Amino acid sequence: MKLLITGICGFVGSTLTRALLESSENLQVTGVDNFIRPGSELNRRELAKLGVKIIHADVRSATDFETLPAADFVIDAAANPSVLAGVDGKTSSRQLLEHNLWGTVNLLEYCKAQRAGLILLSTSRVYSVPPLAALPVEIYQRAFRPQSGATLPDGLTAAGVSEKFSTAPPISLYGSSKLASEIVALEYAGTFNFPVWINRCGVLAGAGQFGKPDQGIFSFWINSHLRRRSLKYIGFDGQGHQVRDCLHPRDLVPVLLAQMKHRGNDQPRIANFSGGAANAMSLAQLTDWCDARFGQHAVASDANPRPFDIPWMVLDSSLAAKQWNWQPQFSLEKVLDEIARHAEQNPNWLEISGS
Repeated sequence: MKLLITGICGFVGSTLTRALLESSENLQVTGVDNFIRPGSELNRRELAKLGVKIIHADVRSATDFETLPAADFVIDAAANPSVLAGVDGKTSSRQLLEHNLWGTVNLLEYCKAQRAGLILLSTSRVYSVPPLAALPVEIYQRAFRPQSGATLPDGLTAAGVSEKFSTAPPISLYGSSKLASEIVALEYAGTFNFPVWINRCGVLAGAGQFGKPDQGIFSFWINSHLRRRSLKYIGFDGQGHQVRDCLHPRDLVPVLLAQMKHRGNDQPRIANFSGGAANAMSLAQLTDWCDARFGQHAVASDANPRPFDIPWMVLDSSLAAKQWNWQPQFSLEKVLDEIARHAEQNPNWLEISGS
């Protein structure tokens, strides 16, 4: 099978590429990347050693797709993944939409021309912010959790946020760009008759992730704690009780291979994939983990809220378990240990990856 992976030299793209090549001998991989992320050149060299053909191209440019080789399937791992993109005063709202939405349109036109399938890696941030921000929570073991006995929004339980949860705006410009991409992708699939799968992922994390607080919080926190860099709990109570789940990209590989083989229309096209409640933790708990591993390090506090922030974000992957017999295999402890070992072996990682 001929596979095209966009954003191949980013953390997710490069990790998936290595894992897919290890899992299947029948894949011929071509990747595209625009190399605007610091650290991406390191992945380019490593992937080239594995025989991956890498093309310098930008998903925002329709003409860059005109000379790409044919593919049977495309995995879209190219995106601006920050929920603050376009609103933080540091990035352009227009460029965010060009990357995440118009780039998807260019990919879909490529898929239409090549009769190729598409797997769109989407995000938990397509879910509506107001009901999540207003979620009744309580503190348990230094972390928020849904309040016992409280009335919860439709589509949300102690197991997490399901696909039934509202996607009504506001969801951030980032979330809107990904949700719009999902809708357009499904329309192309139905109109032009090629397969599209949409995998909404929780927080992806692992060794080699670029350490930026708005895009790779686990990697950023561990690397910063180890180097005794400044860290701060922001928003809510200023104590770091906000919770996110954690998923290693390698855990996506079995479902990606299954999706590329499946040709029927008997499966839902959208599903959540995450570490779930068993692999979720708060920033305060992450600090405790780092303190135990690296020694004590003080964390500052700022209770001022940030746009689109929410206290508890855990995805419920029950549909994926039923649909694909899927469960995450990397425990939270294994992911954190992998990041920590990488941080210990790469003392300049924050500088290399642009933090």
